Amino acid sequence: MARTGYSATIEGENVARAKANELPVSPKHSIEIARFIKNMTTTEAKAYLTDVVALKKAIPFKRFNRNVAHKRGLSKWPAGRYPVKAAEAYIRLLESVEKNAEYIGLDVENLRIDHAAANTGRGLRAFFPRAMGRATPKRRETVNIEIVVTEVA
Repeated sequence: MARTGYSATIEGENVARAKANELPVSPKHSIEIARFIKNMTTTEAKAYLTDVVALKKAIPFKRFNRNVAHKRGLSKWPAGRYPVKAAEAYIRLLESVEKNAEYIGLDVENLRIDHAAANTGRGLRAFFPRAMGRATPKRRETVNIEIVVTEVA
């Protein structure tokens, strides 16, 4: 696995960051969640994503919304889904960034997500065995997720 840096350079003494590499999660779902939770507080984002895992609230899909049905409870944008696996990955990453912020002495209740990004990771290769000794290739998608938070006074 190659070491990759952060795509945003936000510096300061009230900044905490966390990153997860090569998670077996859909990149499209991860990109939509990253767009949605940006500029939220970490407690708001964790509460909303917990409701997504419980299938109570949906994430609006603004970019990857072809053949996506309308969901109730979404304002300003009707198309949405419940990306449970990606939401669980983001909840784990939000807990990690909160612990990183607590370690450097920031107030966990006043953290705002300044940067959230998801990029496609390395594809894992495998093969489906087929009849007559043939094989069909398959690629498993992975994603790199990063979150940068700042303390808001």
